[in-house]
Amino acid sequence: MSHDKAAGGEAPPERGPAPGLARQLGLFDATMIVMGGIVGVGIFMNPYVVAQRVGTPAMILGAWIAGGFIALAGAFIYAELAARMPAVGGQYAYLREAYHPGVAFLYGWVLLLVIQTGGMAAVAVTFARYSLELARVPAGSAAYDGLVAALALGALTLVNCLGVKTGSAVQSALMVGKIVIIAMLVFCGWLLVRGAPGFDVLARPWLDRPVSFDLFTAFGAAMVPVLFAYGGWQTSNFVAGEVRNPSRNMPRALVAGVLGVILLYLSVNYVCVRAFGPAGLEHATAPASAVMQLALGARGSALIAAGIAVSALGFLSQAILTAPRVYFAMADDGLFFRSVAKISPRTHVPVVAIVLQGVWAIVVALSGRYDQILNYVVSMDFIFMGLSATCLFVFRRREVDGNSESGVGSRKEVGPVLQSSIVNPSLRSGPSSISYRVPGHPCTTLFFVAACWLVVANAIYRYPSNTLIGMAILAAGVPMYFFWRQRSRSKIRK
Repeated sequence: MSHDKAAGGEAPPERGPAPGLARQLGLFDATMIVMGGIVGVGIFMNPYVVAQRVGTPAMILGAWIAGGFIALAGAFIYAELAARMPAVGGQYAYLREAYHPGVAFLYGWVLLLVIQTGGMAAVAVTFARYSLELARVPAGSAAYDGLVAALALGALTLVNCLGVKTGSAVQSALMVGKIVIIAMLVFCGWLLVRGAPGFDVLARPWLDRPVSFDLFTAFGAAMVPVLFAYGGWQTSNFVAGEVRNPSRNMPRALVAGVLGVILLYLSVNYVCVRAFGPAGLEHATAPASAVMQLALGARGSALIAAGIAVSALGFLSQAILTAPRVYFAMADDGLFFRSVAKISPRTHVPVVAIVLQGVWAIVVALSGRYDQILNYVVSMDFIFMGLSATCLFVFRRREVDGNSESGVGSRKEVGPVLQSSIVNPSLRSGPSSISYRVPGHPCTTLFFVAACWLVVANAIYRYPSNTLIGMAILAAGVPMYFFWRQRSRSKIRK
Protein backbone atom coordinates (compact mmCIF):
# COMPACT_ATOMS: atom_id res chain seq x y z
CA MET A 1 0.00 0.00 0.00
CA SER A 2 2.74 2.45 0.91
CA HIS A 3 4.48 1.60 -2.39
CA ASP A 4 1.35 2.54 -4.38
CA LYS A 5 1.06 5.82 -2.54
CA ALA A 6 4.74 6.65 -3.13
CA ALA A 7 4.25 5.91 -6.82
CA GLY A 8 1.56 8.52 -6.97
CA GLY A 9 -1.39 6.20 -6.54
CA GLU A 10 -4.23 7.12 -4.21
CA ALA A 11 -4.02 5.55 -0.76
CA PRO A 12 -6.89 3.19 0.02
CA PRO A 13 -9.46 4.53 2.49
CA GLU A 14 -8.82 3.69 6.13
CA ARG A 15 -11.00 1.00 7.61
CA GLY A 16 -13.16 1.85 10.57
CA PRO A 17 -12.78 -0.03 13.82
CA ALA A 18 -13.83 -3.67 13.77
CA PRO A 19 -17.35 -4.17 15.13
CA GLY A 20 -17.47 -5.37 18.71
CA LEU A 21 -19.97 -6.52 21.29
CA ALA A 22 -21.95 -3.58 22.65
CA ARG A 23 -22.66 -2.93 26.34
CA GLN A 24 -26.43 -2.44 26.10
CA LEU A 25 -27.77 -4.38 29.11
CA GLY A 26 -28.62 -2.73 32.43
CA LEU A 27 -29.22 -4.06 35.94
CA PHE A 28 -32.85 -5.06 35.28
CA ASP A 29 -31.88 -6.90 32.09
CA ALA A 30 -29.08 -8.74 33.89
CA THR A 31 -31.34 -9.70 36.81
CA MET A 32 -33.98 -11.07 34.45
CA ILE A 33 -31.25 -13.05 32.65
CA VAL A 34 -30.13 -14.55 35.97
CA MET A 35 -33.68 -15.55 36.91
CA GLY A 36 -34.53 -16.63 33.38
CA GLY A 37 -31.59 -19.01 33.34
CA ILE A 38 -32.87 -20.71 36.48
CA VAL A 39 -36.65 -20.85 36.13
CA GLY A 40 -37.58 -23.31 33.42
CA VAL A 41 -40.05 -26.17 33.62
CA GLY A 42 -38.34 -28.06 36.45
CA ILE A 43 -40.11 -26.22 39.26
CA PHE A 44 -43.49 -27.29 37.84
CA MET A 45 -42.46 -30.98 37.72
CA ASN A 46 -39.61 -31.72 40.14
CA PRO A 47 -41.46 -31.39 43.49
CA TYR A 48 -42.84 -34.91 43.08
CA VAL A 49 -39.38 -36.33 42.24
CA VAL A 50 -37.99 -34.88 45.47
CA ALA A 51 -40.96 -36.32 47.42
CA GLN A 52 -40.17 -39.78 45.99
CA ARG A 53 -36.68 -39.64 47.47
CA VAL A 54 -37.37 -38.10 50.89
CA GLY A 55 -40.62 -38.61 52.75
CA THR A 56 -41.35 -35.85 55.28
CA PRO A 57 -42.41 -32.19 54.77
CA ALA A 58 -39.31 -31.02 56.63
CA MET A 59 -36.97 -33.04 54.39
CA ILE A 60 -38.76 -32.04 51.17
CA LEU A 61 -38.66 -28.34 51.97
CA GLY A 62 -35.22 -28.80 53.54
CA ALA A 63 -33.89 -30.06 50.21
CA TRP A 64 -35.18 -26.94 48.45
CA ILE A 65 -33.75 -24.70 51.18
CA ALA A 66 -30.38 -26.47 50.96
CA GLY A 67 -30.44 -26.11 47.19
CA GLY A 68 -31.16 -22.41 47.59
CA PHE A 69 -28.20 -21.98 49.95
CA ILE A 70 -25.91 -23.74 47.49
CA ALA A 71 -27.17 -21.61 44.61
CA LEU A 72 -26.73 -18.45 46.68
CA ALA A 73 -23.19 -19.47 47.68
CA GLY A 74 -22.45 -19.98 44.01
CA ALA A 75 -23.98 -16.61 43.13
CA PHE A 76 -21.69 -14.91 45.67
CA ILE A 77 -18.66 -16.56 44.07
CA TYR A 78 -19.64 -15.80 40.50
CA ALA A 79 -20.47 -12.24 41.54
CA GLU A 80 -16.85 -11.71 42.58
CA LEU A 81 -15.58 -13.48 39.47
CA ALA A 82 -17.74 -11.17 37.35
CA ALA A 83 -16.52 -8.12 39.26
CA ARG A 84 -12.90 -9.20 38.78
CA MET A 85 -13.26 -10.29 35.19
CA PRO A 86 -16.39 -9.12 33.37
CA ALA A 87 -15.32 -10.94 30.23
CA VAL A 88 -17.31 -12.45 27.38
CA GLY A 89 -17.76 -16.16 28.01
CA GLY A 90 -17.98 -16.19 31.82
CA GLN A 91 -16.84 -19.60 33.04
CA TYR A 92 -14.87 -20.19 29.85
CA ALA A 93 -12.81 -17.05 30.48
CA TYR A 94 -12.28 -17.84 34.18
CA LEU A 95 -11.02 -21.37 33.46
CA ARG A 96 -8.77 -20.16 30.68
CA GLU A 97 -7.15 -17.42 32.73
CA ALA A 98 -6.87 -19.40 35.97
CA TYR A 99 -5.74 -22.74 34.57
CA HIS A 100 -5.22 -23.41 30.87
CA PRO A 101 -6.96 -22.82 27.51
CA GLY A 102 -7.41 -26.59 27.22
CA VAL A 103 -9.51 -26.72 30.38
CA ALA A 104 -11.64 -23.84 29.09
CA PHE A 105 -12.04 -25.56 25.71
CA LEU A 106 -13.31 -28.75 27.35
CA TYR A 107 -15.96 -26.70 29.14
CA GLY A 108 -17.07 -25.10 25.87
CA TRP A 109 -17.02 -28.54 24.22
CA VAL A 110 -19.41 -30.18 26.68
CA LEU A 111 -21.50 -27.00 26.89
CA LEU A 112 -22.22 -27.18 23.18
CA LEU A 113 -22.62 -30.95 22.89
CA VAL A 114 -24.29 -31.83 26.20
CA ILE A 115 -25.02 -29.23 28.84
CA GLN A 116 -26.74 -26.44 26.93
CA THR A 117 -28.13 -27.95 23.75
CA GLY A 118 -29.39 -31.12 25.42
CA GLY A 119 -31.29 -29.08 27.98
CA MET A 120 -32.57 -26.71 25.29
CA ALA A 121 -33.84 -29.57 23.14
CA ALA A 122 -35.68 -31.18 26.06
CA VAL A 123 -37.26 -27.89 27.12
CA ALA A 124 -38.22 -27.09 23.51
CA VAL A 125 -40.05 -30.43 23.25
CA THR A 126 -41.76 -29.70 26.58
CA PHE A 127 -42.89 -26.35 25.18
CA ALA A 128 -44.18 -28.12 22.09
CA ARG A 129 -46.20 -30.67 24.06
CA TYR A 130 -47.90 -28.10 26.25
CA SER A 131 -48.56 -25.82 23.27
CA LEU A 132 -50.12 -28.66 21.31
CA GLU A 133 -52.17 -29.64 24.35
CA LEU A 134 -53.56 -26.10 24.53
CA ALA A 135 -54.26 -26.20 20.80
CA ARG A 136 -56.09 -29.53 21.34
CA VAL A 137 -53.81 -31.41 18.94
CA PRO A 138 -53.90 -35.16 19.71
CA ALA A 139 -51.10 -36.13 22.08
CA GLY A 140 -48.37 -38.60 21.28
CA SER A 141 -47.29 -37.30 17.88
CA ALA A 142 -43.49 -37.08 17.95
CA ALA A 143 -43.50 -35.44 14.51
CA TYR A 144 -45.65 -32.55 15.76
CA ASP A 145 -43.54 -32.23 18.91
CA GLY A 146 -40.33 -32.00 16.91
CA LEU A 147 -41.76 -29.53 14.40
CA VAL A 148 -43.08 -27.11 17.03
CA ALA A 149 -39.84 -27.43 19.03
CA ALA A 150 -37.78 -26.65 15.94
CA LEU A 151 -39.97 -23.65 15.08
CA ALA A 152 -39.62 -22.27 18.62
CA LEU A 153 -35.85 -22.68 18.58
CA GLY A 154 -35.62 -21.15 15.11
CA ALA A 155 -37.78 -18.14 16.02
CA LEU A 156 -35.80 -17.36 19.18
CA THR A 157 -32.52 -17.79 17.31
CA LEU A 158 -33.70 -15.20 14.80
CA VAL A 159 -34.79 -12.81 17.58
CA ASN A 160 -31.37 -12.99 19.22
CA CYS A 161 -29.61 -12.39 15.91
CA LEU A 162 -31.35 -8.98 15.82
CA GLY A 163 -29.27 -7.70 18.73
CA VAL A 164 -28.60 -8.28 22.42
CA LYS A 165 -31.10 -5.61 23.43
CA THR A 166 -33.87 -7.21 21.37
CA GLY A 167 -33.07 -10.66 22.72
CA SER A 168 -32.91 -9.32 26.28
CA ALA A 169 -36.24 -7.49 25.90
CA VAL A 170 -37.98 -10.70 24.83
CA GLN A 171 -36.27 -12.64 27.62
CA SER A 172 -37.24 -10.04 30.26
CA ALA A 173 -40.87 -10.02 29.13
CA LEU A 174 -41.03 -13.81 29.34
CA MET A 175 -39.38 -13.79 32.79
CA VAL A 176 -41.94 -11.29 34.09
CA GLY A 177 -44.59 -13.61 32.69
CA LYS A 178 -43.08 -16.54 34.62
CA ILE A 179 -43.17 -14.55 37.86
CA VAL A 180 -46.85 -13.74 37.32
CA ILE A 181 -47.62 -17.42 36.59
CA ILE A 182 -45.83 -18.68 39.70
CA ALA A 183 -47.47 -15.99 41.83
CA MET A 184 -50.86 -17.12 40.50
CA LEU A 185 -50.05 -20.75 41.34
CA VAL A 186 -48.99 -19.86 44.89
CA PHE A 187 -51.98 -17.55 45.41
CA CYS A 188 -54.49 -20.18 44.24
CA GLY A 189 -52.76 -23.01 46.11
CA TRP A 190 -52.69 -21.05 49.35
CA LEU A 191 -56.19 -19.55 49.32
CA LEU A 192 -58.30 -21.96 47.26
CA VAL A 193 -56.89 -25.39 48.13
CA ARG A 194 -57.47 -27.03 51.50
CA GLY A 195 -54.35 -28.45 53.09
CA ALA A 196 -53.80 -32.19 53.34
CA PRO A 197 -55.26 -33.74 56.53
CA GLY A 198 -52.96 -33.26 59.48
CA PHE A 199 -50.39 -31.33 57.44
CA ASP A 200 -47.77 -29.57 59.55
CA VAL A 201 -44.39 -28.80 58.06
CA LEU A 202 -42.78 -28.88 61.51
CA ALA A 203 -44.49 -32.08 62.65
CA ARG A 204 -42.23 -34.85 63.82
CA PRO A 205 -40.64 -37.02 62.70
CA TRP A 206 -38.53 -34.66 60.60
CA LEU A 207 -36.56 -37.56 59.10
CA ASP A 208 -38.07 -40.46 57.19
CA ARG A 209 -35.34 -42.93 58.26
CA PRO A 210 -32.63 -43.23 60.92
CA VAL A 211 -29.47 -41.19 60.55
CA SER A 212 -27.30 -43.39 58.36
CA PHE A 213 -25.37 -43.54 55.10
CA ASP A 214 -28.66 -44.40 53.37
CA LEU A 215 -30.21 -41.17 54.71
CA PHE A 216 -27.37 -39.08 53.31
CA THR A 217 -27.41 -40.76 49.90
CA ALA A 218 -31.22 -40.43 49.72
CA PHE A 219 -31.00 -36.74 50.56
CA GLY A 220 -28.20 -36.42 48.00
CA ALA A 221 -30.42 -38.08 45.39
CA ALA A 222 -33.20 -35.63 46.26
CA MET A 223 -30.73 -32.76 45.78
CA VAL A 224 -30.06 -33.74 42.14
CA PRO A 225 -33.45 -32.55 40.76
CA VAL A 226 -33.36 -29.62 43.19
CA LEU A 227 -29.96 -28.42 41.99
CA PHE A 228 -31.00 -29.07 38.40
CA ALA A 229 -33.99 -26.77 38.98
CA TYR A 230 -31.76 -24.14 40.65
CA GLY A 231 -29.08 -24.35 37.96
CA GLY A 232 -28.56 -21.79 35.23
CA TRP A 233 -27.72 -18.60 37.14
CA GLN A 234 -24.08 -19.03 36.11
CA THR A 235 -24.95 -18.57 32.43
CA SER A 236 -25.68 -14.88 33.04
CA ASN A 237 -21.90 -14.34 33.33
CA PHE A 238 -21.57 -15.34 29.67
CA VAL A 239 -22.92 -11.93 28.66
CA ALA A 240 -20.92 -9.88 31.18
CA GLY A 241 -19.11 -8.28 28.24
CA GLU A 242 -22.42 -6.76 27.12
CA VAL A 243 -23.60 -5.42 30.50
CA ARG A 244 -23.14 -1.75 31.36
CA ASN A 245 -20.87 -1.23 34.38
CA PRO A 246 -20.56 -5.02 34.81
CA SER A 247 -18.32 -4.85 37.88
CA ARG A 248 -21.24 -3.33 39.77
CA ASN A 249 -24.32 -4.63 37.94
CA MET A 250 -23.36 -8.31 37.57
CA PRO A 251 -22.87 -8.94 41.32
CA ARG A 252 -26.14 -7.16 42.11
CA ALA A 253 -28.01 -9.07 39.43
CA LEU A 254 -26.65 -12.46 40.52
CA VAL A 255 -27.46 -12.05 44.20
CA ALA A 256 -30.87 -10.42 43.65
CA GLY A 257 -31.84 -12.90 40.94
CA VAL A 258 -30.96 -16.01 42.95
CA LEU A 259 -32.70 -14.67 46.07
CA GLY A 260 -35.81 -13.99 44.01
CA VAL A 261 -35.83 -17.53 42.62
CA ILE A 262 -35.35 -19.06 46.09
CA LEU A 263 -38.47 -17.21 47.24
CA LEU A 264 -40.45 -18.41 44.22
CA TYR A 265 -39.32 -22.03 44.55
CA LEU A 266 -39.98 -22.33 48.26
CA SER A 267 -43.44 -20.85 47.78
CA VAL A 268 -44.32 -23.34 45.03
CA ASN A 269 -43.06 -26.33 47.01
CA TYR A 270 -44.83 -25.25 50.16
CA VAL A 271 -48.22 -25.06 48.43
CA CYS A 272 -47.58 -28.43 46.71
CA VAL A 273 -46.63 -30.31 49.87
CA ARG A 274 -49.42 -28.54 51.79
CA ALA A 275 -52.01 -29.56 49.20
CA PHE A 276 -51.06 -33.26 48.94
CA GLY A 277 -48.82 -34.13 51.87
CA PRO A 278 -45.58 -36.04 51.20
CA ALA A 279 -47.32 -39.31 50.25
CA GLY A 280 -49.73 -37.62 47.86
CA LEU A 281 -47.06 -35.40 46.32
CA GLU A 282 -44.96 -38.46 45.58
CA HIS A 283 -47.64 -39.62 43.11
CA ALA A 284 -48.55 -36.19 41.70
CA THR A 285 -46.39 -36.37 38.58
CA ALA A 286 -47.64 -32.95 37.46
CA PRO A 287 -47.96 -31.20 40.85
CA ALA A 288 -48.45 -27.65 39.59
CA SER A 289 -51.26 -28.77 37.29
CA ALA A 290 -52.79 -30.83 40.08
CA VAL A 291 -52.81 -27.84 42.46
CA MET A 292 -54.46 -25.62 39.86
CA GLN A 293 -56.96 -28.39 39.05
CA LEU A 294 -57.96 -28.47 42.72
CA ALA A 295 -58.18 -24.68 42.83
CA LEU A 296 -59.94 -23.82 39.54
CA GLY A 297 -60.88 -27.08 37.87
CA ALA A 298 -60.22 -27.58 34.16
CA ARG A 299 -59.66 -23.85 33.70
CA GLY A 300 -56.84 -24.01 36.24
CA SER A 301 -55.16 -26.87 34.38
CA ALA A 302 -55.32 -24.91 31.12
CA LEU A 303 -53.86 -21.81 32.80
CA ILE A 304 -50.90 -23.69 34.24
CA ALA A 305 -50.31 -25.49 30.93
CA ALA A 306 -50.06 -22.07 29.27
CA GLY A 307 -47.78 -20.96 32.09
CA ILE A 308 -45.45 -23.93 31.63
CA ALA A 309 -45.30 -23.24 27.89
CA VAL A 310 -44.35 -19.60 28.58
CA SER A 311 -41.78 -20.67 31.16
CA ALA A 312 -40.21 -23.13 28.73
CA LEU A 313 -40.07 -20.46 26.02
CA GLY A 314 -38.45 -18.05 28.46
CA PHE A 315 -35.74 -20.56 29.37
CA LEU A 316 -35.00 -21.15 25.69
CA SER A 317 -34.80 -17.41 25.09
CA GLN A 318 -32.23 -17.01 27.87
CA ALA A 319 -30.17 -19.99 26.70
CA ILE A 320 -29.99 -18.72 23.12
CA LEU A 321 -29.09 -15.25 24.39
CA THR A 322 -26.22 -16.32 26.67
CA ALA A 323 -24.38 -19.52 25.67
CA PRO A 324 -23.27 -18.51 22.15
CA ARG A 325 -20.90 -16.02 23.80
CA VAL A 326 -18.84 -19.01 24.97
CA TYR A 327 -18.46 -20.38 21.44
CA PHE A 328 -17.65 -16.86 20.26
CA ALA A 329 -14.88 -16.60 22.89
CA MET A 330 -13.50 -20.03 21.89
CA ALA A 331 -13.33 -18.97 18.25
CA ASP A 332 -11.80 -15.63 19.20
CA ASP A 333 -9.04 -17.59 20.95
CA GLY A 334 -8.44 -19.68 17.83
CA LEU A 335 -9.95 -22.82 19.33
CA PHE A 336 -12.98 -23.08 17.05
CA PHE A 337 -14.06 -22.11 13.55
CA ARG A 338 -12.96 -18.51 13.00
CA SER A 339 -16.33 -17.61 11.47
CA VAL A 340 -17.95 -18.24 14.87
CA ALA A 341 -16.02 -15.21 16.20
CA LYS A 342 -17.55 -12.86 13.63
CA ILE A 343 -19.69 -10.03 15.01
CA SER A 344 -22.42 -8.43 12.94
CA PRO A 345 -21.51 -4.77 12.27
CA ARG A 346 -25.20 -3.87 12.40
CA THR A 347 -26.45 -5.74 15.46
CA HIS A 348 -23.14 -6.18 17.36
CA VAL A 349 -23.85 -9.82 18.22
CA PRO A 350 -22.03 -13.06 17.24
CA VAL A 351 -24.61 -14.16 14.70
CA VAL A 352 -22.74 -17.27 13.53
CA ALA A 353 -22.35 -18.52 17.11
CA ILE A 354 -26.05 -17.94 17.79
CA VAL A 355 -27.10 -19.77 14.62
CA LEU A 356 -24.68 -22.63 15.36
CA GLN A 357 -26.26 -23.30 18.74
CA GLY A 358 -29.79 -22.92 17.43
CA VAL A 359 -29.21 -25.36 14.56
CA TRP A 360 -27.52 -27.93 16.80
CA ALA A 361 -30.34 -27.71 19.37
CA ILE A 362 -32.86 -28.26 16.57
CA VAL A 363 -30.93 -31.31 15.37
CA VAL A 364 -30.90 -32.77 18.89
CA ALA A 365 -34.62 -32.03 19.35
CA LEU A 366 -35.54 -33.69 16.06
CA SER A 367 -33.29 -36.68 16.73
CA GLY A 368 -35.21 -37.58 19.88
CA ARG A 369 -31.93 -38.14 21.77
CA TYR A 370 -32.37 -35.28 24.25
CA ASP A 371 -33.56 -37.57 27.06
CA GLN A 372 -30.32 -39.53 26.92
CA ILE A 373 -28.25 -36.35 26.81
CA LEU A 374 -30.03 -35.00 29.88
CA ASN A 375 -28.72 -37.98 31.83
CA TYR A 376 -25.20 -36.60 31.46
CA VAL A 377 -25.98 -32.91 32.04
CA VAL A 378 -25.90 -32.78 35.85
CA SER A 379 -22.51 -34.44 36.34
CA MET A 380 -20.83 -32.46 33.55
CA ASP A 381 -22.36 -29.16 34.63
CA PHE A 382 -21.41 -29.54 38.28
CA ILE A 383 -17.85 -30.66 37.54
CA PHE A 384 -17.19 -27.39 35.75
CA MET A 385 -19.28 -25.27 38.09
CA GLY A 386 -17.15 -26.38 41.02
CA LEU A 387 -13.94 -26.04 39.02
CA SER A 388 -14.89 -22.51 37.97
CA ALA A 389 -15.46 -21.59 41.61
CA THR A 390 -11.91 -22.68 42.43
CA CYS A 391 -10.68 -20.02 40.00
CA LEU A 392 -11.39 -17.52 42.78
CA PHE A 393 -8.61 -19.06 44.88
CA VAL A 394 -6.21 -18.68 41.94
CA PHE A 395 -7.15 -15.04 41.29
CA ARG A 396 -6.96 -14.10 44.97
CA ARG A 397 -3.59 -15.80 45.29
CA ARG A 398 -2.27 -13.83 42.34
CA GLU A 399 -3.65 -10.72 43.94
CA VAL A 400 -1.78 -11.44 47.18
CA ASP A 401 1.41 -12.19 45.25
CA GLY A 402 1.01 -8.88 43.40
CA ASN A 403 1.29 -10.69 40.10
CA SER A 404 -0.22 -8.11 37.79
CA GLU A 405 1.13 -10.00 34.78
CA SER A 406 -0.87 -13.15 35.55
CA GLY A 407 -2.58 -13.02 32.21
CA VAL A 408 -5.90 -11.73 33.51
CA GLY A 409 -6.85 -8.64 31.59
CA SER A 410 -4.01 -8.93 29.12
CA ARG A 411 -3.70 -10.13 25.57
CA LYS A 412 -1.04 -12.77 25.42
CA GLU A 413 -0.18 -15.96 23.63
CA VAL A 414 -0.47 -19.23 25.52
CA GLY A 415 1.07 -21.73 23.15
CA PRO A 416 -0.49 -20.85 19.81
CA VAL A 417 -3.66 -19.37 21.19
CA LEU A 418 -4.24 -15.65 21.36
CA GLN A 419 -6.23 -14.72 24.43
CA SER A 420 -8.25 -11.53 24.24
CA SER A 421 -10.84 -10.82 26.89
CA ILE A 422 -12.49 -7.55 27.76
CA VAL A 423 -11.85 -7.51 31.47
CA ASN A 424 -11.76 -5.15 34.36
CA PRO A 425 -8.59 -3.02 34.34
CA SER A 426 -8.96 -2.64 38.11
CA LEU A 427 -7.66 -6.20 38.44
CA ARG A 428 -4.22 -4.67 38.33
CA SER A 429 -4.91 -2.09 41.01
CA GLY A 430 -4.95 -4.29 44.09
CA PRO A 431 -7.63 -5.68 46.43
CA SER A 432 -9.29 -2.35 47.21
CA SER A 433 -10.31 -1.90 43.57
CA ILE A 434 -12.53 -5.01 43.49
CA SER A 435 -16.12 -3.84 43.77
CA TYR A 436 -17.48 -7.07 45.26
CA ARG A 437 -15.95 -9.79 47.43
CA VAL A 438 -17.47 -13.11 48.54
CA PRO A 439 -18.71 -12.98 52.13
CA GLY A 440 -17.18 -15.70 54.27
CA HIS A 441 -14.48 -16.69 51.78
CA PRO A 442 -12.78 -19.18 51.83
CA CYS A 443 -15.36 -21.14 53.87
CA THR A 444 -18.34 -20.29 51.65
CA THR A 445 -16.33 -20.97 48.50
CA LEU A 446 -15.12 -24.33 49.79
CA PHE A 447 -18.71 -25.17 50.78
CA PHE A 448 -19.94 -24.50 47.25
CA VAL A 449 -17.11 -26.43 45.60
CA ALA A 450 -17.66 -29.39 47.96
CA ALA A 451 -21.43 -29.31 47.30
CA CYS A 452 -20.88 -29.36 43.52
CA TRP A 453 -18.47 -32.27 43.64
CA LEU A 454 -20.58 -34.21 46.13
CA VAL A 455 -23.40 -34.02 43.56
CA VAL A 456 -21.00 -35.43 40.98
CA ALA A 457 -19.85 -38.17 43.38
CA ASN A 458 -23.46 -39.08 44.15
CA ALA A 459 -24.26 -39.19 40.42
CA ILE A 460 -21.30 -41.54 39.87
CA TYR A 461 -22.46 -43.73 42.76
CA ARG A 462 -26.11 -43.92 41.73
CA TYR A 463 -25.91 -43.57 37.92
CA PRO A 464 -22.45 -44.90 36.94
CA SER A 465 -23.27 -45.69 33.30
CA ASN A 466 -24.66 -42.22 32.60
CA THR A 467 -21.68 -40.56 34.26
CA LEU A 468 -19.25 -42.76 32.32
CA ILE A 469 -20.80 -41.74 29.00
CA GLY A 470 -20.58 -38.08 30.04
CA MET A 471 -16.91 -38.53 30.92
CA ALA A 472 -16.31 -40.18 27.53
CA ILE A 473 -17.81 -37.15 25.78
CA LEU A 474 -15.58 -34.92 27.89
CA ALA A 475 -12.50 -37.00 27.06
CA ALA A 476 -13.34 -36.80 23.35
CA GLY A 477 -12.75 -33.07 23.62
CA VAL A 478 -9.04 -33.56 24.42
CA PRO A 479 -7.96 -34.54 20.87
CA MET A 480 -10.26 -31.82 19.51
CA TYR A 481 -8.44 -29.22 21.60
CA PHE A 482 -5.07 -30.32 20.23
CA PHE A 483 -6.51 -30.28 16.70
CA TRP A 484 -7.67 -26.68 17.04
CA ARG A 485 -4.46 -25.64 18.80
CA GLN A 486 -2.35 -27.10 16.00
CA ARG A 487 -4.56 -25.48 13.38
CA SER A 488 -4.24 -22.12 15.12
CA ARG A 489 -0.46 -22.54 15.38
CA SER A 490 -0.24 -23.33 11.65
CA LYS A 491 -2.15 -20.16 10.76
CA ILE A 492 0.10 -18.04 12.99
CA ARG A 493 3.20 -19.46 11.26
CA LYS A 494 1.79 -18.60 7.87
